[in-house]
Amino acid sequence: MKPSPTFTLLEASNWHDYELLDSGDGQKLERFGKYVFSRPESQAMWSRALSASEWNNVHAVFQPSGEESGGHWDFKKKVDEKWMMNYGDLKFWAMTTPGRHLGVFPEVASHWDFMADSVRKAGRQPNVLNLFGYTGLASLAAAAAGASVTHVDASKKSVSWARENQELSGLKEKPIRWVVEDAIKYVQREEKRGVKYDGIILDPPKFGRGPKGEVWEVYKSLPNLLDMCRACLSSNPLFVIVTVYAVRASAIHVAQAVDEMMKKYNGETDSGELVTREKSANRLLSQAVYARWSAK
Repeated sequence: MKPSPTFTLLEASNWHDYELLDSGDGQKLERFGKYVFSRPESQAMWSRALSASEWNNVHAVFQPSGEESGGHWDFKKKVDEKWMMNYGDLKFWAMTTPGRHLGVFPEVASHWDFMADSVRKAGRQPNVLNLFGYTGLASLAAAAAGASVTHVDASKKSVSWARENQELSGLKEKPIRWVVEDAIKYVQREEKRGVKYDGIILDPPKFGRGPKGEVWEVYKSLPNLLDMCRACLSSNPLFVIVTVYAVRASAIHVAQAVDEMMKKYNGETDSGELVTREKSANRLLSQAVYARWSAK
């Protein structure tokens, strides 16, 4: 009988420019570089550890609307239009956006470290595909470690932001191909062309639209995309990383989908939750579920 995937609470513990200061009552208090923000967090079902005065001493509070991820920032203090942050040797721009995000998901940094380590140990220049690549930090981590990267995102603004991060990090000469495209359509074309990848990163939203109005719904669309990605894998792949932020998703289910995708390859699947540890009360806040296959 095949062993079940392992289950891990995965922390991104190498940050200096980011901290989860506190959480509770459906909110989280975070430091991004020199600024402190309060954002909604439905998982924070406990009481806050810090005082009201500490929670009120923020630069901005995100006020959600009734729409998915919609709302606006209520600024309490002056915040630059954009500011530089660091993760190891990576440099990138952070900024407030209408969708409550700031250009980086700090909890996925543990994947960047894992991926960079895999690339360095490969002894060759692997070909890596980053789907739903957002502002490019995973792409930059892979390229800096020695990979040739194809970065795909449906948002032209996100890809432009990613290219600015590439220049800021001093990685302009690294082989990164930037593509504004619907992920499913892009992988379909790559399969027809016979293009193969040694590593694939998928960080899909719960819901989204492609540049031509293509609809993405993670529960309906992800299984199909995994099937197509399998056809684009090389004969000796290094890794597949899938991160899912949808609340109803289970790490067990995502891991089993990845296991099915990778069943003909010699490797193992690790799965679990991406968590962030609070500075205030040392509690763990779960941010997403993931499954990560790696070659033996």
